[in-house]
Amino acid sequence: MNRLQPRPMRDTLPLVKRSSDQATSGQFLPARHGTHTALFAPLHYEPNYAYPLLVWLHGPGDDENQLKRIMPLVSLRNYVAVAVRGPSQVHRAGGKPGYTWTRHRNLMTLADERVFDAIEMAQSRFNISPDRIFLAGFDCGGTMAFRLGMDHPHHFAGVLSLCGEFPSGRTPLRRLSEARRLPIFLTSGRDSRRYPARAVCDHLRLFHSAGMQVALRQYPCGHEITPAMLADMDRWIMEQVAGAARIA
Repeated sequence: MNRLQPRPMRDTLPLVKRSSDQATSGQFLPARHGTHTALFAPLHYEPNYAYPLLVWLHGPGDDENQLKRIMPLVSLRNYVAVAVRGPSQVHRAGGKPGYTWTRHRNLMTLADERVFDAIEMAQSRFNISPDRIFLAGFDCGGTMAFRLGMDHPHHFAGVLSLCGEFPSGRTPLRRLSEARRLPIFLTSGRDSRRYPARAVCDHLRLFHSAGMQVALRQYPCGHEITPAMLADMDRWIMEQVAGAARIA
């Protein structure tokens, strides 16, 4: 199967080779110093069009630069995108620092602040539709996307979790009546040991019993991101954008 092989001891994507330097050069822009964010501008940016914004939360042991590896496989044209660094540092092979998302209360508050600061930064530089802001992430980044989406359902147009389970603790469904309007896209690897099929089924039953909107996709892989997941993620977001446009 055509898939991206994870780095050793890491559940994330390798650096994508660019098929053409001209096609992608200049699309990843420098963020403000000290903000720990990565910013992506679509090809042929049109300032008169209000773009969807994709907010990416990286997987464990990675950082905001994971955005540079996924966007060529999601879309180079459809979105403005911004990625945020997790607030908790971890050690990884080679001695380079890596980061993750945790459930510690103070670090979750910091994560919340970083995400909304990154959204404001993207809005200050690009024409962003306030009704088309999507949260997405891999593994613990997907779990954090769930948590932020459930805490602030009116700020987002959808939540996408790639192999990230629904959060436990701190009553994530305390705003259920508002969260029911929030579409959810969930993916899982059929052979994953970190997010096995039985846990996915448990969460699917939870979503259905809570009356939430969820699209579940399972892929013939382990605990990883594949090109098929990213392509389906792009299609799902575009379906939400087109549906909102029809309603408007």
